[in-house]
This record gives sequence, C-alpha cells and structure tokens, in this order.
Amino acid sequence: MSKKVLIVDDSAYLRLMIKKVLTQAGYEVVGEAPDGEKAVELYKQLKPDLVTMDVVMPKKNGLEALQEIFNIDPNACIVIVTALGHEPLIKRAIRLGAKNFVIKPFKPNELIKSVESALAS
Repeated sequence: MSKKVLIVDDSAYLRLMIKKVLTQAGYEVVGEAPDGEKAVELYKQLKPDLVTMDVVMPKKNGLEALQEIFNIDPNACIVIVTALGHEPLIKRAIRLGAKNFVIKPFKPNELIKSVESALAS
C-alpha cells in the first residue's frame, strides 16, 4: 500500500509540482493545504504517513503547524520544503522534530530522497 501524503504550501503551483513528483514516485497525495491552520485540521482528519510543510505561510506558519501536529501525533513524519535563505527556520524545524528538509527550487530526485529518508527514520 502506498504512503499517504499531505502537502502544505501557500503556493498552488508548488503544491502541484510536489504532488506530481510524489504521485509519479508511487505516493498517494490525500490532501493539500494552503496554510498551517488548514494543515493541522487536515492532519487530524487524514492521518497521513508524511507531511511536506512550507515554513513561510499565512494564518499559521509551518513551525507553528509543525508544533501543533507533533502535539497531536509525536510520531508525525514531516519534511520541510522551503526557500533558500530560511536556514535558521529549517534548523529550528529540525530541532522541533522535522525529519528532513528540501530547499526550493528542488529537483524531483532531491524531494524523493528526502521523503524516503524521512519515512525510513
């Protein structure tokens, strides 16, 4: 059975790109969220195996959403997908429990490697 993924990014274009890459690699995208608030809500409903999470988003940023998701499920598997220049935020996300990260713009194989590594850990 394929792993279920929730994609969280305020850019519809990036959500589409991530969805395309992960779907082609055999993952099942079960939901998409444009902000951290919706991400937490969907995580509770969908219980995905993996979340790809942008950091800088409206309503609730990725770090706030990450913390809330870990409060719901301490074993959540979250991969941060964010732009170059957000290194301090990435480091903080890893300290908070994110399993891995990918820098935008990314190559499809970088995303797949990061997701596979996170799921294996």
